[in-house]
Amino acid sequence: MTEQSAVETEVVVQERTDLAEGVVGLTLAAADGGALPSWRPGAHVDLLLREGLERQYSLCGDPADDRTWRLGVLKEGPGSTFVHERLRVGDRLVARGPRNHFALEKAPGYLFLAGGIGITPILPMIAAVDAAGADWRLLYGGRRRTAMAFLDDLARYGERVEVRPQDECGLPDLDAALSGTGEGTLVYCCGPEPMLAAVEERCVPGALRTERFSPKPVTGPSEAFEVELALSGRTVKVEAGRSILETVEEAGVTVLSSCREGTCGTCETPVLDGEPDHRDSVLTEDERADGGFMMICVSRARGPRLVLEL
Repeated sequence: MTEQSAVETEVVVQERTDLAEGVVGLTLAAADGGALPSWRPGAHVDLLLREGLERQYSLCGDPADDRTWRLGVLKEGPGSTFVHERLRVGDRLVARGPRNHFALEKAPGYLFLAGGIGITPILPMIAAVDAAGADWRLLYGGRRRTAMAFLDDLARYGERVEVRPQDECGLPDLDAALSGTGEGTLVYCCGPEPMLAAVEERCVPGALRTERFSPKPVTGPSEAFEVELALSGRTVKVEAGRSILETVEEAGVTVLSSCREGTCGTCETPVLDGEPDHRDSVLTEDERADGGFMMICVSRARGPRLVLEL
């Protein structure tokens, strides 16, 4: 089971900075001046920016700091455009979470691969493993150096960090990076879909942990099936081309959701019976094989019926 939280906190923008070309940094504090919900490296929060506009952003500060959250936001799409153009110091908004589907696990060594704004969830991971004295390396790629955030933060780690701006060095050499990993090394990767797909093709099975900002391509049949809602005492039919989430909402069942594309994990639902057809970008292969939870915004059934804890 992945870690998640439905806690909503009113936060205020305490500080806003320009981190790189197209990237702003936000420091958020609890609007009531109290402590913020705790989190661990790899976590993200949902920001409810305005009615109908909700986006997820990775926490990239210090988990030990319970007074502020630090975010890095790339201007890309309507949510981040709102952050860049409308959100100012003193503004208040609601944050949901944190939740974590990219948790840092114990390992004898780590290889971190970051592309562009994908560096944000990696930063607190690096701080944690470095403080613990673990063996680690970071390969950080971007289009150009001026658009790569947090370079000053990373400079203190010296040769453990390899910065590869594409306009200077070309694409990062993933084969070379992965060939240098020792047995038991975990690979944490966050960045654009082409980078994630390339790493998945090359990585040793079981070693890779990924975080996606956009859903990976999904293929598969879309036949109708039934879903029994164990807590509601109802059974609904999910038609071809319709999601479980849409169907149960139309039946009057409230489900917490956000991205509706299988990337955030908000709609994670326990499976009591039946076999899910996992189509999300969140669960690990082990979690998929276990079949105990599914993301009902995109995933379907491998048989005629599912029983969900709804």
